[in-house]
Amino acid sequence: MGRVAGKVAFVTGAARGQGRSHAVRLAEEGADIVAVDLCRDIETIRYALARPEDLDETARLVQKAGGRILTIQADARDPEQMRRAVQRGIAEFGKLDIVVAQAGIAGMRGEPQDQAWCDVIATNLMGTINAVQAALPHLREGASVIATGSTAGLMETKKLDVPGSDPGGIAYPLSKRLLSQYMHEFAAQFGPRRIRANVIHPTNCNTPMLHSEPMYRAFRPDLENPTRADAEVAFPVQQVMPVPYVEPEDISEMVVFLASDESRYVTGMQMRVDAGGYLRWYDYHV
Repeated sequence: MGRVAGKVAFVTGAARGQGRSHAVRLAEEGADIVAVDLCRDIETIRYALARPEDLDETARLVQKAGGRILTIQADARDPEQMRRAVQRGIAEFGKLDIVVAQAGIAGMRGEPQDQAWCDVIATNLMGTINAVQAALPHLREGASVIATGSTAGLMETKKLDVPGSDPGGIAYPLSKRLLSQYMHEFAAQFGPRRIRANVIHPTNCNTPMLHSEPMYRAFRPDLENPTRADAEVAFPVQQVMPVPYVEPEDISEMVVFLASDESRYVTGMQMRVDAGGYLRWYDYHV
């Protein structure tokens, strides 16, 4: 018996990166998967997003792991699309036990700036809320809701930025900070129904979002056209441990723990999988 055997997981951003890893790892532990992704680019985002064939590959890997999967192309920014996706999942598998609100984008240097701001907030913050609230009427005792934050959302950033220079960029940590507050309050309100809610905060993670031209520029502003090799020299500055990034699978292990009954009394937590990144910014406090 797997650690989440018999459970059904709704995973957004499932076509590649962390979302794919979470879907596959949950399937390895016995869950059925409702895998959702936009599967097209957003014009303001300066790197390519997942494609339908990426979602197909997620399906292949889940099935290889022995899981059942329903794939759905849908936009987390649209609450009605999330509601319909949840309904399709319920129709396919009969219930919903786990929500993994993973879909997210980074909007550094996005143009036009006002739309880049809107797209990042709408995807990362409202996309999380849309997924959770679409699922909420179907969640029962023992359900687990997991959202992806970021150590960027825990950092002091305003004093480091020139106000107004990159709204799409600052929207990323802001959205992660606000979704974390939303999940904190959600956990408090629905804990009496034994519905748990937690946030996972990765540091740099080895995904296409990190390995992109705007991210390379963010880490190496001293270079006109930084390469991956240039950026990887700077990536370790984010962590206390001497690593440039963690792997999606490292985050997935925390997802499985929070989705399983092993964490039945764990709720309202901000779980950092960050190789000590938080320790670079803060003294000890509770």
